[in-house]
Amino acid sequence: MTDKKLKMQSYRELQVWQQSMALTLLVYRMTQQFPREEQYGLTNQLRRAAVSVPANIAEGYGRLNRKEYIQFLGIARGSNCELQTLIEIAQGMSFGELDKLREAYMQSHEVGKMLFKLIASLRSTAN
Repeated sequence: MTDKKLKMQSYRELQVWQQSMALTLLVYRMTQQFPREEQYGLTNQLRRAAVSVPANIAEGYGRLNRKEYIQFLGIARGSNCELQTLIEIAQGMSFGELDKLREAYMQSHEVGKMLFKLIASLRSTAN
């Protein structure tokens, strides 16, 4: 792993994990205002996709080798893309507050960029 990663004591120190946790909490608060009939539909899917991002970052960090770590970061990236798609669907259906949906989408976009950079960094230092 990189020298910086070796110095880190926990995945909690990763900015991408911190930002994805904040995003998850935002999604939970945002979906509280969705229609009740969406509780087991879009609300559940949004929450599961959001939770998957920091959970996979943490799980990958806890793995014993770089290849598995990158694999779990890739899963987190996929979940983040799913989250963005679900946010767009919610926006199209006029669920929740438009400003909160936009905030969540922008924060998800930032998390996506951070994941891309972390994956690229891990791949480049593997060689």
